[in-house]
Amino acid sequence: MNSTDPVSGYQAYDQSPGPGRRARNQAAGRRTALAICTIADAAAVFLGLWIVLYLLDANQANPFVEFVRGTADWLSGWAQDIFTMDTEGLRVVLNYGLPAVIYLLIGHGIAARLNRA
Repeated sequence: MNSTDPVSGYQAYDQSPGPGRRARNQAAGRRTALAICTIADAAAVFLGLWIVLYLLDANQANPFVEFVRGTADWLSGWAQDIFTMDTEGLRVVLNYGLPAVIYLLIGHGIAARLNRA
């Protein structure tokens, strides 16, 4: 028995991947890209929903509104009070809108890069 493979079933370093492996890697990359897009979109939806609820003067004591605000505060914690405006509505739009746009740009950029690989 003359085999350079140390253990059967494992690929040696100098061998190219088989035809099925490339397809599996592409499928895994697409699934990962889809997950990243979904997470980025969900983050942007929560931030956008909080902006809309705030601008429409939603009841702050409502449990749903409290949940959305808490989630939006957590997602935009790194960007709180970047903009300090006299108009409260504009301050909320800018301080929560900027993280939403950044999440979308970064998430979809990473997903596009994974889909190209």
